[in-house]
Amino acid sequence: MSRKKSDRFALSRALSNVLESGKPLYETIKGQWNEIMFEKQQPIVLELGCGKGEYTVGLAQVFPEKNFIGIDIKGDRIAVGAKFANENSLSNVAFLRTKIHQLLDFFEKDEISEIWITFPDPQPLKSGIKRRLTNPRFLELYKEILQNDGLLHLKTDSELLFDYTLEVLPAFGVEELAYTKDLYNSELNVRHYGIKTRFEQIFTEKGYNINYLSAKFKHIS
Repeated sequence: MSRKKSDRFALSRALSNVLESGKPLYETIKGQWNEIMFEKQQPIVLELGCGKGEYTVGLAQVFPEKNFIGIDIKGDRIAVGAKFANENSLSNVAFLRTKIHQLLDFFEKDEISEIWITFPDPQPLKSGIKRRLTNPRFLELYKEILQNDGLLHLKTDSELLFDYTLEVLPAFGVEELAYTKDLYNSELNVRHYGIKTRFEQIFTEKGYNINYLSAKFKHIS
């Protein structure tokens, strides 16, 4: 492991706005994010597979009236976003180091208002379908923790993943769906607030179209 990477892991362990295994609250924070982790009780938004947290901190700056949690298993990446949040006094930002399939260990039913999935690994091989972050096993988790009017957002350069997502979503009772396969030339462009992840910057510079969708699941009676 490089010295730089090792330093970032150490930083992740030290920062108070990062929850990871071994830290106080890691096993007890479920259902108490607004009461314990944030200064204000506000709607909670997740960025899944957040990497360095570009979207987490970007959205937090646009929407100070919401709280944001970036989730990733890579502590060295999370440390970048967490450090930025601290240095810029973003008290509405936190990070959680865990795997996505463990979401129900950390969030109660209806605790989340929105979920963003930004440029996840498309898992193009058939053997990787179950690891796609819009696979039904993950969608079940999102629907459980999202409030009735909660939104799921997806941004990806992968047409394969995007088409797959459009195919599987209807089975989960989608009430509203908006999507485009060319975000920057679409009226939906305003929905991403001009925030770009590192991968998005690379893809757009190479001329790739960006796919985007937002989905609202049907209200539970």
